[in-house]
Amino acid sequence: MPEILTLLSCLTFELNNTSLKHLGCIIQAMLAMSGRVTMLGISRWAGKGGSYRTIQRFFYSPKNWPTLMWVFKSTHCFCPQEKYAIAGDEVITTKSGDQTYGVDWFFSSLTSRPVKGLAFFALSLVGKRAKTILSLAHRTGAAGCSRGQSYPRRFGL
Repeated sequence: MPEILTLLSCLTFELNNTSLKHLGCIIQAMLAMSGRVTMLGISRWAGKGGSYRTIQRFFYSPKNWPTLMWVFKSTHCFCPQEKYAIAGDEVITTKSGDQTYGVDWFFSSLTSRPVKGLAFFALSLVGKRAKTILSLAHRTGAAGCSRGQSYPRRFGL
């Protein structure tokens, strides 16, 4: 598992040492887990330095996740000789109830009508020769449409 910490060394300019150690502890715990991943489960598998309160503090402290993802992927996955295309995809999944954040009415092209559910949008770089995909951004759509209206486009990246 020490190899994981060396992979995270590229994030030293974006995270302080404490956050970097906590991230390494969280990653090791998540790789050891099976089944549902929760903060309580992470704290149980994290071992020394990974109490539940520590995991809470890490996730509740503000971090620029898109920058962290880009720095990590550009350091370890990006190939300057490769030709890339940008691709975006939006997925609507139906969901009943109203307790989940983001549940709203979205237009589904499969059913050709608005459905109650969640919208997810992903933006990726697709490598043409090596056939690799680097995920850049993910958004959950919380702005839908009412049952009789057309679908407004409100995704901003």
